[in-house]
Amino acid sequence: MDDVRESTSPPPGRDMCQTLTVPQAGKVLGLGRNASYEAARRGEIQTLRFGRLLRVSKAWLERALKGEKA
Repeated sequence: MDDVRESTSPPPGRDMCQTLTVPQAGKVLGLGRNASYEAARRGEIQTLRFGRLLRVSKAWLERALKGEKA
């Protein structure tokens, strides 16, 4: 059992979760909670929808901060 957990654990220094909540992504961008959800609604923050749950890809956020197109 320990072997399985070791093989699925993230590499040192890497977080396994590759997404952020909309407010977390907004905070990185300097936005408040409401402004973050408004930006997501307008498509300015690209989101992934899982039922009612919205998430923002860390990879997308990094590209957006570098000024790269999605």
